[in-house]
Amino acid sequence: MLELRPGCECCDKDLPPDSDEARICSFECTFCAACAQDVLRGRCPNCGGELVARPRRPASKLANNPPSSARVRKLGGCAELA
Repeated sequence: MLELRPGCECCDKDLPPDSDEARICSFECTFCAACAQDVLRGRCPNCGGELVARPRRPASKLANNPPSSARVRKLGGCAELA
């Protein structure tokens, strides 16, 4: 099941489960739309995969299938990639 990570790996912006700004790769690396577009140019810095809009889980399913609370951050953010 998709983790729905809580924040951008670059800038640590909050990305709640209903966010339309979350972008993921096939390994579920998670970034905000601004970092995905402006810094990463649509490619995951971890695997090189395409970053696409993360699906939103219906609110009625969150109680039994909660989002992850573990924040994943790239050391130093993505500034070195800009």
